[in-house]
Amino acid sequence: MSEPRVRRAEIAIEQSHVDRVYNRLGELRSQAEEMRTKGYEIGHGAQREAVFEQASMLFERDMMVFHANQTLQTLDAEYEGLVFGRLDHATTEPIYVGRLGIRDADFDNLVTDWRAPAAAAFYQATAEEPMDVVRRRVIRCSGRNVLDVDDDVLMPEAVPEDMAVVGEGALMAALGRARGSTMRDIVATIQREQDEVIRAPWRGVTEITGGPGTGKTAVALHRAAYLLYRYRRQLGGAGVFVVGPSAVFTNYISRVLPAMGETNVELRALGQVLDGIEAVRQDSARLAAIKGSLRMRKVLLRAMRDTPPDAPTEMRIVYRGEVLKLQAKELERVRRKVHTQGGPPNRSRVRAAELLLDALANKAEEHARAEGGSVDRGELITRLGERIDFHRFLVVWWPVLYPAQVLGWLADERRLARAGKQVLDREEVAVLAASMADRAKGWSIADIALLDELRVLMGPPPKRRKRGGLELDAEQTRDSDGPARPQRPEHYDEYSHIVVDEAQDLSPMQWRMIGRRGRYASWTVVGDPVQSSWPDPAEAAQARDTAFGGRTARRRFTLRTNYRNSAEIFELAAKVVGGHAEEDALPHAVRATGHTPQLRRIEPASAEGAVQATAKEMLDAVAGTVGVICAMDRVTEVERWLSGQADERLKVVGSLDSKGLEYDAVVLLEPTELIAESLTGRRVLYVALTRATQQLAVLHSDESWLPEGSFAAQEALPGM
Repeated sequence: MSEPRVRRAEIAIEQSHVDRVYNRLGELRSQAEEMRTKGYEIGHGAQREAVFEQASMLFERDMMVFHANQTLQTLDAEYEGLVFGRLDHATTEPIYVGRLGIRDADFDNLVTDWRAPAAAAFYQATAEEPMDVVRRRVIRCSGRNVLDVDDDVLMPEAVPEDMAVVGEGALMAALGRARGSTMRDIVATIQREQDEVIRAPWRGVTEITGGPGTGKTAVALHRAAYLLYRYRRQLGGAGVFVVGPSAVFTNYISRVLPAMGETNVELRALGQVLDGIEAVRQDSARLAAIKGSLRMRKVLLRAMRDTPPDAPTEMRIVYRGEVLKLQAKELERVRRKVHTQGGPPNRSRVRAAELLLDALANKAEEHARAEGGSVDRGELITRLGERIDFHRFLVVWWPVLYPAQVLGWLADERRLARAGKQVLDREEVAVLAASMADRAKGWSIADIALLDELRVLMGPPPKRRKRGGLELDAEQTRDSDGPARPQRPEHYDEYSHIVVDEAQDLSPMQWRMIGRRGRYASWTVVGDPVQSSWPDPAEAAQARDTAFGGRTARRRFTLRTNYRNSAEIFELAAKVVGGHAEEDALPHAVRATGHTPQLRRIEPASAEGAVQATAKEMLDAVAGTVGVICAMDRVTEVERWLSGQADERLKVVGSLDSKGLEYDAVVLLEPTELIAESLTGRRVLYVALTRATQQLAVLHSDESWLPEGSFAAQEALPGM
C-alpha cells in the first residue's frame, strides 16, 4: 500500500477513537449539568423544609453545585487537540495521551492525562531507553478532526507485521506553525529534557536556565499544571502564584494554563504584585538600578522615621493653669525614642503617646523644681492622657502612614538627601527626587517593590469604616475592570508554589517583594543570565537566596536547544552577544529556514517610512504575528507611524517588554538605541534579536552594533 494510502488509513483509525472521546466528553458534560440542576432543586426544596433540616440540605446542595461546576469548568476548557498522542507498547495495551483523563461508561481508559505517570513515556522514551514503547505516535488535530499522524519507532525489533508506521518531523512541523497573539501550550511536543524539568520533585527550589527559544517559560507553566495535577492536595488549596516581567508578557501566556484545565493559578506582572496598585511604566535603566538596589531599604526606613511634612513643630498644653511646651527638638527626641524601641509606626501610636506624656511630665517637674514645688506625676499623665486636645495633637503628630504617602515625600530633595545620607550620592538623590515629583505618569514598575517594602516597614493601618461592604484606606484600589483575582486576603503570603519568569532581571527589592509571598512555598525559577538587564547580579543573587529562605533542596536544569529561532537568525544574535557570554551558555538552534536576517541601512529622517514599508513586507511574508521592536521611549512614536496599518497581527513593543514574547517576523528599529538605554547594553539587543521565529529585518542608521566582519552585505531599503 502506498504511503499516502497508509497515512489516510491511519488517520481514519485515529479519527474513530477521537470521535469516541468527544462523544464521551459530551456525555460527561450532560451528567455534570444534570447534577448542577439537581443541586439547585435541592436548594429550592430546603426552603420548604423544617428549619432543622435546611442546613443539611443546603450543604448537600452546595457540594453538588460546586462539584458540578468544577467538572464543567474542566470539560469546557478550550482544548485544541484533546487527544494528541498514542503509545503502542510491547507488553501492554496501547494508551492514548491527551489534555485530560477520560474513561468510558465501563471505566475503561479512553485518554490518559499527559501529567499521569503512565503518560511519561510519551515524553521520556528514546531508542536507547524505549520504556517498552514500540511506536510513539503524535496525532495532530484541529478541534475534533484528525489532520495528520507522525510516528517514531523506538523498538524496531518488536514491530508487528500489521503495524503501520507513517510520517516524520512532528516537532519541526509544530515549530513552523504561525504564532498567534498568545502563547500555545506544548503538551503534544514536549521533549525529554523539558519533561525531566516538568516532572521534577515539587519541594524546594527548581531553577530552569537556558537561552532564548529553549521553552523555559512553557516548561515552567507546564510544570505548574503538572504539580497541581500530581500534588493537588498539597498545592491546590494555598494556590500557585506565577510572576512575569510585564503585563504584555502575562497577557501573552494567559491562555496556557487554562488550556490545560488549570484555572486557579494566580498570574501577575511585577507591576501588579502589590494589591491595590498597578504599574506598567518602566523607569530608565539608571533610575531602575537605584530603586532596585538593597540600599533603598535603608533610605525608606529613614524616610518613614522622618518627621511628617505636616506634623506640628511645637506642643502647647495647659495643666493646672500652667502652659507646658515641647519645642521641635524635644519632639524629635521623643520621635527618635519611639522608633529606637522598634515596632512598625502604625502600631506604635500608643507608645508615642506614653513617651509624649513622659516628656510633658518631665517639663512640669522641671518647672515645679524651679519654683520649689512638686508635681504628682501619675496624676498628670492620667489627666493629660484623657484630654481631647492631647489626642488631637497626637493624631497629627503621629499620623497613620501609607506607603504611597511616604514614597511621595521623597520628591522633596532635602528630605531625600537626609534619608539617603551616606547611601546615595548627590546625583542619585537628584534623579530619584525628580522621579518621585513626576507623579502625573503614575507609579513605575520599580516603585511597586518600594511601596511593598514600606507597607511591611510601617505595618498595616487601622481598619477604616466600610463603604458598600469594602474596607477603605488611603491607598488606591485596583480598577474594577482589572484582572480577576482569587478571593484571598489582601497581601496574601501563603502560596504553596511560586513560579518566577525572567528571573535574571529581578532587582534585589523585587526579590524581597516576591519572597514575602513565598514564605511557605516551593519555587520554580526561570531565567537566562545572558539575557540579564540587571547590572549587579551578585546583589540580586543575595536577595534571591534570602527570598528562598532555608530551603536546602535546590536543583538546576539547563535547556540547551533553541526551538524558536531559525539557525540563520540565531547566528546573528549569538555574534552580537558573543563578547558578553560564554559559548556554552548559548543554545543551539535546530531549525534552518533559508531566510537570513535583512540588515537595512536607513537615514534617521526616513525611519517612519522604512518601518511602515518593512512592516507591510513582513505581514505579507508570514501568516502569523509581526513584532516591531524599538527602544522603550519610542513606542508611542512608532505606534503612531503604524496606526494606518489596521492588522491585528501587527504589534509594537519596547525592548524591555519584548522579553519572553515571540513573533513570526520582527522588525527591529535602531539597535544602538536599545544598547544605549540599558545598563547591560548588548544583552538587551540580544533579547530583541531572538524574538523572531521565521524572519528578521533590522533597520539601522548606525553600524556600531554590528559584530566586526559578521554581516558585511547589507540591503538598501527599496525607495529609500
